[in-house]
Amino acid sequence: MAKAIVIGAGIIGLSSAYYLRQAGWEVTVLEKGNLSDNCSFGNAGMIVPSHFVPLAAPGMLEKGIKWMFNSRSPFYVRPSLNPALLSWGLKFMKSANQQQAAKAAVPLRDISLLSKELYADLTAKIGDFGLSNNGILMLYKTEKVEEEELHTAEQARALGLDAVSLSAAEARQLQPGLELNVKGAVHYRCDAHLNPNLLLALLQRNLLESGVEILKNAEVTKMVHEKGKITLLVAAGQEYAADHYVLATGSWSPEIAKRAGFKIPLMPGKGYSFMVENTQKNMHIAALLCEAKVSVTPMGGKIRFGGTMEIDAINDRIHINRVKGIVESIPAYLPGFQPDLPEKKDIWFGFRPCSPDGLPYLGNSKALHNLTVATGHGMMGISLGPATGMLLSELVNGTPPSMDIQPFSPDRYS
Repeated sequence: MAKAIVIGAGIIGLSSAYYLRQAGWEVTVLEKGNLSDNCSFGNAGMIVPSHFVPLAAPGMLEKGIKWMFNSRSPFYVRPSLNPALLSWGLKFMKSANQQQAAKAAVPLRDISLLSKELYADLTAKIGDFGLSNNGILMLYKTEKVEEEELHTAEQARALGLDAVSLSAAEARQLQPGLELNVKGAVHYRCDAHLNPNLLLALLQRNLLESGVEILKNAEVTKMVHEKGKITLLVAAGQEYAADHYVLATGSWSPEIAKRAGFKIPLMPGKGYSFMVENTQKNMHIAALLCEAKVSVTPMGGKIRFGGTMEIDAINDRIHINRVKGIVESIPAYLPGFQPDLPEKKDIWFGFRPCSPDGLPYLGNSKALHNLTVATGHGMMGISLGPATGMLLSELVNGTPPSMDIQPFSPDRYS
């Protein structure tokens, strides 16, 4: 039996391990942490075919400059002379235009729809992780954002996505009794949400029961390669060898890639989330508060609120003003929710792996013939996990992928 080593045990690594195991591979997963603190756990849990506009969208440069001077803004790039950030920033600037956004729309749509389809299958295979197919509401308060959201909804419908524009009254009818203070909404009925904590726990259990070995606190510190192939890994003082290797290390991918002798342009985007009781007991459709860039997801009798995107080096700082920005924005849209600022111990933070153009990296490495790269999913790791895992398995097995993945090439900046 051929053997594969997956580096990273977030949703992308675990999904890759799942589909490789389904294809008959012997799989070992090496995880640098203890499986409790990766980016997937604090995720909003949204499955979002609606997110066909990449982070590097037209207008983001202007918004980013404005937000840099607001300590509570939803997007922030920490000024730095870090060469990796400067290089990433230049690539981001080149990508943030209408032409590039239009090119990204179809592949982002296709991989999201594939993932949504696979999630339905996963529910039957691994158990109930709270999958709810009732869509996501984009709630807006201002005329300017209304114009932007209605335009995006038109684009979505042109791409074949199920998106319905709603008045404020129509949005309220979807969740009777829930207080909404909005101008209107777009209901992306093509979207869904789930509980990522349940998903990851069930996926880990399924992998272990199927014979996959998951090793905690096993950070890869050395990678030996010669003649275009990886021959050996060293993790936690132990040597590991396999027929094929998968790089699924999220925001830590540039460091691992460097050990493999190539570069992946990628920066960590820190996000925060916290949980509160679903006090009104009647919120069941996930939402995005558009102007505030805050996600709202019902999860097991509670609500997870999340937001912000801090492009910075990996660090353990909690910028409490950014969390205040999330907290203070919520009652403006949902007057029934008046959450207190959570204590630091109750604030989760994680690092989304952001590529400069907003597209994930998925493909076989040209430099190393037995390495496949799966990283750079930004805020859509949970959304794109199953599709990434299945497409990766197809690549490793040499079968034609279920969709065109050329736009996701890990060598596109070479």
